[in-house]
Amino acid sequence: METIQMKDVVPLLPLPPPPNGKSSYYAQCPHCDSSGKDKHLNINLYKNVFRCPRCGWNGGIFDLYAYFTSTPRAKVRDELVRILKMDVPKPKIGSNAVGTQLDRLDGSGLQAADITIRHAAYNALLNMLSLAPDHKSNLINRGLSEQAIAKNGYKTTPMVGTRLIAKRLLESGLQLEGVPGFYMDEDGSWTITRQKRGIYIPVRDEKGFIQGLQIRRDNVSRRKYRWLSSSGLESSACGCGAEGWIHLAGPVREKVILIEGALKADIVHHLTGCTVIALPGVNSIKHLGPALQRLTECGMDHLMTAFDMDFLKNPHVRNGYEELVALLRRLHVRYGTYLWYPGYNGLDDYVFARMTDT
Repeated sequence: METIQMKDVVPLLPLPPPPNGKSSYYAQCPHCDSSGKDKHLNINLYKNVFRCPRCGWNGGIFDLYAYFTSTPRAKVRDELVRILKMDVPKPKIGSNAVGTQLDRLDGSGLQAADITIRHAAYNALLNMLSLAPDHKSNLINRGLSEQAIAKNGYKTTPMVGTRLIAKRLLESGLQLEGVPGFYMDEDGSWTITRQKRGIYIPVRDEKGFIQGLQIRRDNVSRRKYRWLSSSGLESSACGCGAEGWIHLAGPVREKVILIEGALKADIVHHLTGCTVIALPGVNSIKHLGPALQRLTECGMDHLMTAFDMDFLKNPHVRNGYEELVALLRRLHVRYGTYLWYPGYNGLDDYVFARMTDT
């Protein structure tokens, strides 16, 4: 099955052809460039997207074609299929599939941008937000100090003004395409996916870069933690899904503790000074192997696992623990397991209780 590519559409539009061998090039932006010498519109033939960092105009293949031809966006796909004489079946309405090839080309399934791009966008986003008093009290009651809260960058999720926030980020020159949580809505404006109110928790790599944001949602009993993600939004363009990134709290040392949950890792590190890495979930080990290899290269000698104590009786957690052990053995990582009084499920709860009892 063929797919529609940016390189197929550009020759149909009043745009210069790409230089030979170039997968990304610049052309005059019809929105903000006033002379022929100005060329701020970036056209990416590899990612099938376009963006002007000067005015923020951006989108996918269908958006570009719709603008220059005045074709209603809903009819662009059929028109391109007819012009290019392609045999491409229409996506099924109401399908729960991850996305067809055309969906992905239209921006809803882009791969995550480079870590430096994600970090810049997330860091700027967090600097624009504040932490609500109830969220701050919750974090303090779990053992974090005000200094640690400020350093780690926790903020309350924005419930209004998401378009304005995205606009300001674009105006500051930041890239939002490929950054999970950001997408273009039905009006073509960049915005942020709305979740239930909660706390943004930065998930950082060994260099301190923010890979993604988790949300600790208020007043829920199930799936309390979710990623900030713009995957699967039918009306979006340039949306992107989050991945199960591994969080590191503290500098790399010979002994590292492995725990479930970035916030728990931050709390244990703050209370003990130990270096802690965190899985986003007991069965989310996709990125753990590469992370452990990088930590080993930086001086890690052995790992101590510290899953919640319900791994002793919860089959789901137990299976995750067994998969983890199998991975550690394949990687030849020296490891041990911390156990504590099971009246405290998480290591963070146990350590905080012991410290406040003394």
